[in-house]
Amino acid sequence: MEAKRMAGVALPSSSHSPFTIHHSPSFMRQAHLVEPRRIELVTRPVPTPGPGEVVLKIRAALTCGTDLKTYRRGHPKVPFGPFGHECAGDVIAVGQGAHRVREGDSVVPTPTAPCGRCAACRRGRENLCERLFDDMVLGAYADYLLVSAKVASTHLMARPSTLSYIESAFLEPLACVIHAWNRLRPEPVEQVAVVGLGAIGMLHIAMARAAGARVVAVGRRAERLQLALDVGAHAVVDTEREHVGESVRALTGGVGPDVVIECTGNPTIWMEAPRWAATGGRVVLFAGLADGTHVAFDATRLHYDEIDIINAFHFRPQDVEEAHHLLATGGISVQPLITGVRDLDGIADVFASLDRGHGMKYAILPEPAAWV
Repeated sequence: MEAKRMAGVALPSSSHSPFTIHHSPSFMRQAHLVEPRRIELVTRPVPTPGPGEVVLKIRAALTCGTDLKTYRRGHPKVPFGPFGHECAGDVIAVGQGAHRVREGDSVVPTPTAPCGRCAACRRGRENLCERLFDDMVLGAYADYLLVSAKVASTHLMARPSTLSYIESAFLEPLACVIHAWNRLRPEPVEQVAVVGLGAIGMLHIAMARAAGARVVAVGRRAERLQLALDVGAHAVVDTEREHVGESVRALTGGVGPDVVIECTGNPTIWMEAPRWAATGGRVVLFAGLADGTHVAFDATRLHYDEIDIINAFHFRPQDVEEAHHLLATGGISVQPLITGVRDLDGIADVFASLDRGHGMKYAILPEPAAWV
């Protein structure tokens, strides 16, 4: 079998699992976020699928910024309890009525799916579905995962034959990024400043390059700035050494970027970002703030220079389809964004390290082996 390499691990390229799916054991491990900064790896029964549900054997799960925010302070949309939501795995059990997959399929779920019936869904704003977070699929840092009937019927995608489990698990964050870019379309984007160089910021840089834009990456830490250049940024601004507004303006011909994408989740950056955009520019507020946070903008700048503020939250089914296609066709390479590979038993240490600012995105493997 032809294999790729990442982080010293061999990665196969088959969309159907090359491994025999044995009957699952009675119990499994699953990480629970009990309270801020407290993760416990608990033992619980392996789930049995109900009507329309699917059970996966997790092959790889990814850490993400949302999980880190939840770990630090909680999250208005993500409850404490079973932890993790970006993953890929193999189907080991299918409930009655779940017809899209069969046992042995390699698949990638998203954590949510829209109802398709509420007012928001009827307007094509499925990311704002009234029941979006009902039956949310959480608990990906585990040996097995129960996928709800709603997600299984809409957002349980085949793992692309060209990708590893680790790469495929980028489906959900990339869908969120694509949703933001779909909110910018169809107007052309020529110059972009991406502020915040975590994994999401890097995906935005890659999307900007794919759109043919010139990209200025704004952030800190030498390794992040270098990675931004490797991913496709044309220039970088070090927030610890440079005046951001002056540097961004100088790097964009003195006028500022026509799009600024905020990926820090910092209230100060939210307020500053409109100052950095070109006249008539747009600002995408991608990273959410803590519940109850209030920010203030320069009304004169927004009004007389026609600066548009665009909020981008979550994803729609069409964004998921586009993300799946982009990953499958190699339109974006996500391998450089993985800091390292860790086993499930070390999940608490991984988040403690991320909390201290070490690393960007880890792949968590229940069973380290050559098939991830």
